[in-house]
Amino acid sequence: MNQSNRKEARLKAFEELLNIMEELREKCPWDRKQTMESLRHLTIEETFELSDAIMEGDFEEVKKEIGDLLLHLVFYAKIAEEKKEFDIEDVIKAINEKLIRRHPHIYGETEAKDEEAVKQNWEKIKLQEKGEKNKSVLGGVPKSLPALIKAMRIQEKARGVGFDWEEKAQVWEKVEEEMREFKEVNDAESNGVIDIERASAEFGDLLFSLINYARFIEVNPEEALERTNRKFIRRFQYLESSSRQAGKVLSEMSLSDMDKYWEEAKKLESGT
Repeated sequence: MNQSNRKEARLKAFEELLNIMEELREKCPWDRKQTMESLRHLTIEETFELSDAIMEGDFEEVKKEIGDLLLHLVFYAKIAEEKKEFDIEDVIKAINEKLIRRHPHIYGETEAKDEEAVKQNWEKIKLQEKGEKNKSVLGGVPKSLPALIKAMRIQEKARGVGFDWEEKAQVWEKVEEEMREFKEVNDAESNGVIDIERASAEFGDLLFSLINYARFIEVNPEEALERTNRKFIRRFQYLESSSRQAGKVLSEMSLSDMDKYWEEAKKLESGT
């Protein structure tokens, strides 16, 4: 298929989706009943399903989940069109204009020698667009983001305007400093009463500094933690199934007995 035919096929496929949405909204009782508010939690669920598919490297599932999300976006635009607020054309035009506006190194005369310069330009332009409404660089970070992802975005946006450490050694020093402060209020070797409020505050500072260091060495902390979560689940489920096959009840086993299965799971994963 040549480039011209490929473009035509893509436009036709998108037009068909819009036509289907029109029909569903008109003829299907469930689709007709939906509002932006009723779709919101479903969209969040679909987003997490896409995230799962990406983490699993399952491109067939990624394709399906992208389709589900695209349907939701078209659905929102259709509802807005019915309310005479905007339609899908307005949505597409707006994102096209924003992409052109925020890439002056491509569509204008600004120069950007590397990825960092692109990010800084993006944040500066974004701040200019907000005008008097919201002058904070951090104003665009959604309040409802999970805390770990929010910390990443806060740090990235601050870096976008030059507020960041210069060397990773400086960031690691901050991690060690926060670790010492956390240890002061939560001494693992002591059985004394812990000030939970102070310990929580210091633990938050420690996590924030670790996320900062991960970002600095280009490790995605959200992805890293999710991989560890999945690894724990695999090993724990091996422990459950193996102990069950051996006729043992997990809750009645000693920790040392459980640990034997845990080590077996680790060896199986490493292939040793």
